[in-house]
Amino acid sequence: MAKRPSTAKKTVSAANLTALGADRLAALLMEAATTDAGLKRRLRMELAAELGAADLAFEIDKRLNALAGSRARVSWRKRPALINELRSLLRIIADRLAPLDPRLALDRIVAWFDLYPGLGARVSDAKGDLPLVFDAATADLAAVASSAGADVAGPVLAEALSTRLTQWASWVGRGAHALDPALARRLLGEVSKGPRPTGRLALVVRKLADRAGDLDAWLQSIPEEDARKPDVGAEIARRLALAGRPGEARAALEASRAPTPSRGRWGRSGASEPPPDAWTAAEVAVLEAEGRRPEADEARWARFERTLSVDDLRAILADLPDFEDVVATDRAFALASTHPDAMRGLAFLMAWPAPREAAALVVARAGEIRGGHDDVPLWAGRLAGRYPLAAVVLLRSRARALVTLGAGLTDEVEALVAEAEAIAATAGETGATTDHAAFVADLKALAAAKRRRW
Repeated sequence: MAKRPSTAKKTVSAANLTALGADRLAALLMEAATTDAGLKRRLRMELAAELGAADLAFEIDKRLNALAGSRARVSWRKRPALINELRSLLRIIADRLAPLDPRLALDRIVAWFDLYPGLGARVSDAKGDLPLVFDAATADLAAVASSAGADVAGPVLAEALSTRLTQWASWVGRGAHALDPALARRLLGEVSKGPRPTGRLALVVRKLADRAGDLDAWLQSIPEEDARKPDVGAEIARRLALAGRPGEARAALEASRAPTPSRGRWGRSGASEPPPDAWTAAEVAVLEAEGRRPEADEARWARFERTLSVDDLRAILADLPDFEDVVATDRAFALASTHPDAMRGLAFLMAWPAPREAAALVVARAGEIRGGHDDVPLWAGRLAGRYPLAAVVLLRSRARALVTLGAGLTDEVEALVAEAEAIAATAGETGATTDHAAFVADLKALAAAKRRRW
């Protein structure tokens, strides 16, 4: 019997191709290049890169000019080949030319991005693949621009923004977080000259200011009417507080405070909406910046009572001394257990995690458990081992919710009922829940009533 050949050495990999030897690989590439114009161009560029930056830039320019000058329509069948060529050309600029001469690479990558408007007009692109290619290339733009240096890249990118803002605002904004901070500061200075930036330019300024660490420039990009909105004003106040400017932070926070509801026709005031979470978080930051720590702690508790956020409680506990954090944790568990929304309280206790308190909530407030909550089956599984009664309540609530929604006695419902029965039989039921037969009878009656209604 013939020995079965090994497939490992036939796999197309870098190691196996290297084993073929340079001469054989060169012959194969020459053969493929005779029928593949794209491969031939790539090989020519690789050879040019071995000669130096000027030769490689010349080859890149030829292809960029050809793509920019073409008016031919590109059908959906040819679109993948064009996109592959654009990606290949980008890699030549970013990976081969940039290490040789960052200045030449910067000019070429800008020209590569400037291909987009012309290509967008002549490429059939119903799926929107083309803009995604350019959006994904913003990290390469930032890397090449940063390697060219602030003095070189700053004026180049500023000129692109000033003359071709529609496209370049998006690209510079997306890549701003990866720019060298010195370049971000230089570009920020270039685009911030003149009146307050608005529209797309304001968004770019905001991203550049974030990267440059220039809070005043960031503030300058926010329109006055927007600064009075609670969410925006809260972010302004938070940043000012962290920067050690409590007076300005307080002014920004108060200016964005939601107005008190006006009195109605019969003298009654409307219901007061709670402030947004971002606003209350900023209030805590401002109080701390003002040195009003006790009031900041009170504000944290007020926020936690409303949100039942795990992160908020961890922030409260972080600075408390030993034993006081235990008291605070018990207080938080009590608040969750008696929260008006039982499911929110349960979600917090399971996320903390506090399974004993969560199980007690489930049993004590069984009538308030909403089985439609996505995490109910997961919670039941976590509680089943040590707190079987709570798991039974959760599983039954899930089954009832599915039947109420019109699913009927599906396989999923029957599986939930069977699991609840098994847990109850193993652990022994107490008077806190109805017996299994009664529950099943109620469930069947509910399903029958739903069928008649339909």
